Amino acid sequence: MAKNIRVTSIEPGLAETEFSLVRFHGDAEKAKAIYKGTEPLIAKDIADAVLYCAAAPAHVNINRLEIMPTCQAFGGFAVHRQ
Repeated sequence: MAKNIRVTSIEPGLAETEFSLVRFHGDAEKAKAIYKGTEPLIAKDIADAVLYCAAAPAHVNINRLEIMPTCQAFGGFAVHRQ
């Protein structure tokens, strides 16, 4: 407490990033198919959340922030596709 160090766990849900390319060993078609019919989070959405947490007043600590797109159910178990 004497150092006033803040720690925040940012937990994104379905987010379209380059990770899918890594996950599918460079197969762009498979990586893109994961997001078909959805509107996933993008890197800027996560960056905005990080900025929000970092810019909070010094006396405020956001312990945990779960952020997901509206097409995804709580807990990440279901994704609504159009």
